Amino acid sequence: MTHETIFIPYGRDCLNLSIPKENLLGVFLPNVMKTSDEPEGIIREALSKPIESPPLKEIAKGRSKAVILISDITRPVPTRLLLPPLLDELKGAGLSLSSVRIVVATGLHRGHTEEEKRSLVGDSIFECMVVEDHSPENCIDCGVTKSGLPVEINRTVAEADLVICTGNIDPHYFVGYTGGAKAVMPGASSKRAITATHSMMTLPGAEVGRVEGNPVRAAIEEVGDRVGIDFILNVILNEKKGIVGAVAGHHVHAHRAGCSIADRMFKVHVPEKADIVVAGGGGFPKDINLYQAQKALDNAKLMVRKGGTIILVAECVEGFGDKAFESWITEARNPDELIEKMERQFVMGGHKALAIALTMKRANVILVSSLDSAVAAQAFFTPASTVSDALEQSLAMHGPQARVAVIPYAGSTVPNIDAGIRLQRQGVNRAIRKTV
Repeated sequence: MTHETIFIPYGRDCLNLSIPKENLLGVFLPNVMKTSDEPEGIIREALSKPIESPPLKEIAKGRSKAVILISDITRPVPTRLLLPPLLDELKGAGLSLSSVRIVVATGLHRGHTEEEKRSLVGDSIFECMVVEDHSPENCIDCGVTKSGLPVEINRTVAEADLVICTGNIDPHYFVGYTGGAKAVMPGASSKRAITATHSMMTLPGAEVGRVEGNPVRAAIEEVGDRVGIDFILNVILNEKKGIVGAVAGHHVHAHRAGCSIADRMFKVHVPEKADIVVAGGGGFPKDINLYQAQKALDNAKLMVRKGGTIILVAECVEGFGDKAFESWITEARNPDELIEKMERQFVMGGHKALAIALTMKRANVILVSSLDSAVAAQAFFTPASTVSDALEQSLAMHGPQARVAVIPYAGSTVPNIDAGIRLQRQGVNRAIRKTV
């Protein structure tokens, strides 16, 4: 019996998994897109050709208080590459660095140490500029959206007369794609406002890879309009965090142009659903905790047949990553109880537990992580010490003919199921290092 050995990202390293060749449906990776040897050139080109917007240098003329929103440490955004070209544009418009603040759009995530802030922006910028974490308690009431959602925005952002959002465009399980106005909602919003918006996650159209007709994306962009986002700079990254594209300009139109690039890379056709799906959380920082790694489960859920098994491979070095999420998922006796409880009262943090519970209604989920096995079991997962053990358990459950799909970067791979197409394996050779 021949085997194929596949490498799956795990924290800052990777794990290898040997799969019988006759069981392997395929290894599904984001489509290959060319990266540049000069990523700063891609960024500066995007700034020079803003989409549905004047150049930032023109917008910034006459402004006196600017804010640049950046992503937190749980995102792979190359912020230290984005900031220098943006600051050059602002300086060209006559703004001094003292009139520009950098706000880390943490949403409800934890704050950062000074060293983490330095690593995000780079030494030179950290030494000469104010870099502050968003605080959900320090927000200003900016009214409500047309649908009645509260708009409560970080005070520094609300009081600025120039708001610039940065980020990356990556698949998101109910916003469609990250990026654009998401830096403001939830990145720079109050807990009450974030909770109200996230409560829409189960509405029709709130799904991965979909931005048009997505009610949550529409709500986020209405918040962006109300706040007055003046300009965005977003990048699209491949699984190795290389920049394959950049867009700049209007917070909706530029974002849509970036989503078109993202569609070509992240949406992958698969021939059929699998009995077993091995889903990698994507490595650091995407599998830094279970709160982040959950996104991989939602994409894997699209590929597994009902009653099948998902093997989630995520280091989770920071454990659960959120206290509310941890309490919701560990205090419920089973997924059904959690789902019923969330139907009665939507709570931030609990929404991630809800997403996991809904996945577990479709499939058994085995977790390979650094979490203690008793803790993993308390959160409804079947723990496994190695990915090989997890596969062995799964094959014993589903039989020797079970079909196995592997998604090494599941959080950034959106399966399009189409039984009529040929199996596409354009990424397999990059993942399979040897055949034994």
